[in-house]
Amino acid sequence: MPVARRYKSPITYRLREIPIKQIKVWKDAQARKLDREGIAELARSIKNEGLQNPPMVQKESKNSYLLMSGQRRLAALKRIGAKKIPVLLLTQNTKYDLEDAKAASVVENLHRNKMNIRDMTQACVFLTESIGKAKAAQSLGISQQTLKKYLGFAAVPDSLKIYVPKELSRDDVTKLYQAIPNVSKAVQIAEKIIPLDQRLRKLYLQTLARSSKMSHPKLLKNAKAKLLQQKVTVELNKVNAKKLQSMAAKNDMQVTDMAGKILSSYLKKR
Repeated sequence: MPVARRYKSPITYRLREIPIKQIKVWKDAQARKLDREGIAELARSIKNEGLQNPPMVQKESKNSYLLMSGQRRLAALKRIGAKKIPVLLLTQNTKYDLEDAKAASVVENLHRNKMNIRDMTQACVFLTESIGKAKAAQSLGISQQTLKKYLGFAAVPDSLKIYVPKELSRDDVTKLYQAIPNVSKAVQIAEKIIPLDQRLRKLYLQTLARSSKMSHPKLLKNAKAKLLQQKVTVELNKVNAKKLQSMAAKNDMQVTDMAGKILSSYLKKR
């Protein structure tokens, strides 16, 4: 999964061996949780088979190197007590900027761990906060619309979050923002759907997701139309109940199916 870069030159690096204590992990990455069992397994593999793919770093200062990718490998090497390690040192003309470095580290970690939905969601939130939605989507190789779905409530702007939980639910504002990414327009719609009862609001948002350009009156009309009761309970007297049961038996049908057929036939004639 390639990370977007701001230069056109191919990545070039040279193999170096440096003290592991000189490698810095940017503070945002330090806060990320690494799979302990996975790190332990990787450490055993490195100890038995050696390091097959050195971490990538770039020089920050005289005795300081910033980790670009390989956070899990670095953690595994620290676990086995390595003092010096081989690294791929980026050359000056192909250095990452810090934003791309963050994306590279997150994406690489996800890729190596066969990302699941939870990991992907955490990565989307992390990258969006670090480098913005457009770059996060590009770095992960997904569309901005897909990014919004992963972000869910985390992507909802504060101007919509203020309605939660008193006027609208988290699910309401999440679906609203996913359907209408224009914040001011989404706020206007939020104000209009607050008075609706929960069932009607749910149907309104479902219609909005399919037809985001439809006007509010039409959306409301369509939502109300879907509220029409489809299941009707009818209480029959004993005579009619026996007749219905007899008709169902003659037609080898369930009583409820027979009743539905009779009612449909009647309505078609009206």
